[in-house]
Amino acid sequence: MRADRLVAVLLLMQSRGRVTAAEIAAEMEVSVATARRDLEALSAAGIPVYPQAGRGGGWALLGGARTDLSGLKASEARALFLLLGPAAAIAPEAKAALRKLVRALPSTFRQEAEAAADAVVVDPARWGEHRRARPVLVDLLEDAVVRRRKARLTYSGRERVVAPFGLVDKDDTWYLIAGTPGGRQTFRVDRVTDAEVTEEPAERPAHFDLAAAWNEVVTAMETRRATTTATATVDARHLPVLHDRFGRHCEVISQGERVRVTLTAPTALDIARQLAGWGDLVIVEGPQAVRDELAKLAAQLTTLYGRQDQ
Repeated sequence: MRADRLVAVLLLMQSRGRVTAAEIAAEMEVSVATARRDLEALSAAGIPVYPQAGRGGGWALLGGARTDLSGLKASEARALFLLLGPAAAIAPEAKAALRKLVRALPSTFRQEAEAAADAVVVDPARWGEHRRARPVLVDLLEDAVVRRRKARLTYSGRERVVAPFGLVDKDDTWYLIAGTPGGRQTFRVDRVTDAEVTEEPAERPAHFDLAAAWNEVVTAMETRRATTTATATVDARHLPVLHDRFGRHCEVISQGERVRVTLTAPTALDIARQLAGWGDLVIVEGPQAVRDELAKLAAQLTTLYGRQDQ
């Protein structure tokens, strides 16, 4: 506990500039004698603290020195607080950690870091929707990942023991990437009906990269889904919207006033449904199956909403 207290004393001196033993005693809830011994211990350890006698005296860091216990550069501190600030708004533990880290920063970093922490709010709920609750099992599996422990899962009605490598939150749907006797697998957490963290150590591959592993999962999944390809043209000014709609399933073939693209989806009907609202802004060249599905949709809408003679 004394090591923690010595660090806290140093942070207090760093934030206030000059303190008395009585102030430290009150802050740390120890006796004045203990506070004085802590100050002397810091000095003996080579920390540049020194006492000043007389009115307005106390203990201070030599020359107003500021010790950055975090080791962060100014740009690194700002980036860290921009990243963690939104999490601190909803997680008490993150908020407490940020407060402690702020105190560990030099005064020249502190104001900008605090501003960065309050600069961004992340609202994961889509318009017109409530925010989805974080699945309870995510916390349990996260603990298994961090502590490198195997987990026993009940998944699709079958029990299995896995070595959790990492968790991925994709649009509020959580996935667990884990090692199994059959190789690396991905589990959708909301399909796990029960989970238990064991005390059996879990080995994670030495060069495992969670982001790269997830990209492989996404690429494989998108490849399986993209079984139908259509060729179409769209006005160049509308390409960004079409690309946003189809994402990685929209690839440009040629540029010009009219841009030629390929669009992929599981079925011809899936492509037609996504293009039906575009009218003549997107012209599908082929295959004929997609053109036929568009014609069917158009006929259905005409039957349903077309003007009927009275």
